[in-house]
Amino acid sequence: MNIKELGPVAARAIIYGGPYSNLAALAALRDQAAISGVPPDAMICTGDVVAYGADPMATVDLFQSLGGTGIAGNCEKQLAVSAADCGCGFAPGSTCEVLSRGWYPFADQAMTDSTRAFFANLPDIITFTQNHQRFAVIHGGVTDISRFIWPGDAEAVFAAEIAAIQSEVGPINGVIAGHCGMAFERQIGTVRWINAGVIGMPPHDGSPDTEYVVLENGQATIMRLPYDAQLSAHRMRAVGLCQGYDRALITGYWPSEAILPPSMRLGLTA
Repeated sequence: MNIKELGPVAARAIIYGGPYSNLAALAALRDQAAISGVPPDAMICTGDVVAYGADPMATVDLFQSLGGTGIAGNCEKQLAVSAADCGCGFAPGSTCEVLSRGWYPFADQAMTDSTRAFFANLPDIITFTQNHQRFAVIHGGVTDISRFIWPGDAEAVFAAEIAAIQSEVGPINGVIAGHCGMAFERQIGTVRWINAGVIGMPPHDGSPDTEYVVLENGQATIMRLPYDAQLSAHRMRAVGLCQGYDRALITGYWPSEAILPPSMRLGLTA
């Protein structure tokens, strides 16, 4: 387990997940950080810099120019070793798994040796402190990097992951996670579980705006990120990524609800 301790971070930090090769979204977040006075080293990513979108290498370049502060998501892990699939945890034969056969090879073919090496060296967990509180940043789960943990899951699901994290890094006041694509916060005993959402894809709520978290003096606020979604969708279509995620950027709805727990499905059809 590769663990990186950042120590104290700025009193206002931006935590974000899943740029997903969406260059316009990451650029918009960079601009928002500058407006808000958040320094680049206080922008922390929960992984999956590269995924569905049209600009994998440009997005990696921008991420690195911001300091590259973040952990490895399942996509970084898979791309680092030129694996055959994204390792996202999609059920075999599901819509999401089938669609990944389009975007993942596109992303993999764009990678350079130096980018794969960069991904291979990203930590599995980052810890930091803010306002005398200690946080651990993970991707999906520590027991399974591509584990989908949803806001309505049983408390025992969160508690088991928190125990696994603390066995690796010691006592914490908060967990910051990603992977599931939706921002939320849960209190689990004495530990807060904060999912920072993702900036590269909307949270299946009918708006093209994506999500991130501002962590200020130890308190989390979920924020919306407006950006040029039309441009990102156009870029996807221009390179042939027309399997459904291009439409999702505009409509705000995912191509499939199969990955969602039944209680979170809206009853939409593709």
